[in-house]
Amino acid sequence: MATTEHENDTQVAPATHRRRRGRGRIAATISVIGELLITGGLVLGLFVVYSLWWTNVIADRQAQREGDRVRQHWAQQQAGGGPPGPLDTADGIGFLHVPAMGRNFEVLVKKGTSVDVLNEGVAGYYTDPVKSAMPWDRTGNVTLAAHRDGHGAKFHNIDKIKDGDAIVFETRDTWYVYKVYDILSQTSKYDVHVIDQIPKESGKTKPGRYITLTTCTPVFTSEYRYIVWGELVRTQKADAKRTPPAELG
Repeated sequence: MATTEHENDTQVAPATHRRRRGRGRIAATISVIGELLITGGLVLGLFVVYSLWWTNVIADRQAQREGDRVRQHWAQQQAGGGPPGPLDTADGIGFLHVPAMGRNFEVLVKKGTSVDVLNEGVAGYYTDPVKSAMPWDRTGNVTLAAHRDGHGAKFHNIDKIKDGDAIVFETRDTWYVYKVYDILSQTSKYDVHVIDQIPKESGKTKPGRYITLTTCTPVFTSEYRYIVWGELVRTQKADAKRTPPAELG
């Protein structure tokens, strides 16, 4: 029996409809996946902005307030005409200046190197595994750490420091001027000997007055540590105008 044209159309239509419906489902699935990827990308982008920019803003503001309080406290002590008061490790022991990391680079130094401390946009001095010396100690190694990215990123430009550059530590009554003599661009984060009181990894074998800066490396990671060593070359008493040493221009 011959098949009419109308019967052929009736047989073909369901198959065509099924194919179109299948393609529709695939397109819808691809569309959903695409939207999820775009959303995920936006969330990731916002997280990066928060981590690398906004945390810097918040930390810088907090560090500025804390630094202002320390300087106001110093000014009140100076106005009273008395000697420097007792060490206040909660508010900070002084300010670190490193011209190689920025013309006006200055960071408040506080006690400890925990995440909570460094997230305040400050540098911290080690209390463990090797306790840091203080700048005014007769011998020892002043060992400091700060973030390289996010939360102030105070040591972001540590790789700009070169041998012979100045590192200056400012306290209530004295400027301590150090000269960089060695740099270790990468070492294990478990290498605690870099902060020994006699930093033998830098070539020193005798007690002296040293300073060590440490931070994470490479940039945006915390896999290794970047180390800068300096040695005290002179001190300068702080006058009423807090005239900085010549090394700070």
